[in-house]
Parts: sequence; C-alpha cells; structure tokens
Amino acid sequence: MRRPPDLVIAVDGPAASGKGTVARALAARFGLPHLDTGTLYRAVALNLLRWGGDPESEFAALRACDGIASLADDPELRAEAVGGVASRISAYPAVREALLERQRDFAGQSGGAVLDGRDIGTVIAPAAHAKLFVTASADARAERRLNELEHRGLTAHLADVLLDIRARDERDSHRATAPLARAEDALLLDTTTLDRDAAVAEAIRLVEQRLAG
Repeated sequence: MRRPPDLVIAVDGPAASGKGTVARALAARFGLPHLDTGTLYRAVALNLLRWGGDPESEFAALRACDGIASLADDPELRAEAVGGVASRISAYPAVREALLERQRDFAGQSGGAVLDGRDIGTVIAPAAHAKLFVTASADARAERRLNELEHRGLTAHLADVLLDIRARDERDSHRATAPLARAEDALLLDTTTLDRDAAVAEAIRLVEQRLAG
C-alpha cells in the first residue's frame, strides 16, 4: 500500500452512526492527528449557553465563536442540551464560515490528518485521499445514543431519542449551507449491524483499499 506523505482522511455521517469511533481508530492506525469537528460547534453552543445568548440569533451564535479554544476538553461538551443547540447553530452560514478555516488548517497540516463531521469530504477537505460516509439506520443510532446516555447515568426514553435523531438528520441534510451529504467519491460504510470492532475493521479495510488504488 502506498501512503501519501500528507495523508488526509475524511469521515462523514449522521449523528450516532459511529463516525467518531471509526475516525479515532483510523487516526491511530495511520499515526495521524484527529479532529472531531462537531466539538467545535459544541464549544460554540456551550459558550453561547453560558453567557445566556439566544440560539435563535445567528449574530449571537457568531459572537460565541470567539474564545472557544479553552473549552476543548470541557466535560459539558457532551451534554445533550449542548448537542441540541450545536445542531441548530451549525445551520447558520456565518457560524460555519467562522469555523471553516480552523478545520481546513487542521486538514492541511504537515503529515496529514483525520477529520470527522458532516461536510468534511464535500467542503472542508474535498481533495482528501480517502473518504468514508458512515451511516446506520435511525433506529440503530437511537439505540446507541440511548445506551450512551444511560452509561453516563442519564435517564432517557428511546422514542424521544429517536425523535431527536430524526430532527437532527432533517436539519443537517436540509440546511442551506454545507448540508450533510455523501461525497461522490466517498466509500459507504453502513454500521447498522456491525459492532465497534467490526465497524473499525471494515473502515480500515476500505481506506487501505482506496489508498492501494
């Protein structure tokens, strides 16, 4: 297998599809830095919530893009309320533009990188050497999210989680700016029936196959 000197791998997909798990595993496999671009939007959402900004205001959300570096490891980033707001503000063109260069700079660093999100292969790194689109059925993703919440000691109901998953899919896929979409040259990885190890193994196989030409 021939590996490019500045290898860039793009991993896209909807919420709870397993793209983050796959991306982290690929980063470890190829010795590359990894960026979960969703954490940038979560950091903006957390910043916004902490100073009482209105998530319905694009201007307020844009202001919240400043000073998010210190929130990179904040445990509240994974809170459901933060995730919900992040999904809403990620539709704002001004917010996406404000975070665009940070993501492109990460992708363009010497040696390469792995990035996961919803527009990596289409907008952030369209020239990535390997692209994956990781997906799963809404029901499977809702089950995973429920298990994640319960593991964190939170109470939730499957029907509510499923509604939230579908609402996020709708927002992500139909926003005017950089909607969630599979790049034409992205390899599809459906994790509906795969456990973590099987999903990771298949992701590595697909990327290595792509790099082999």
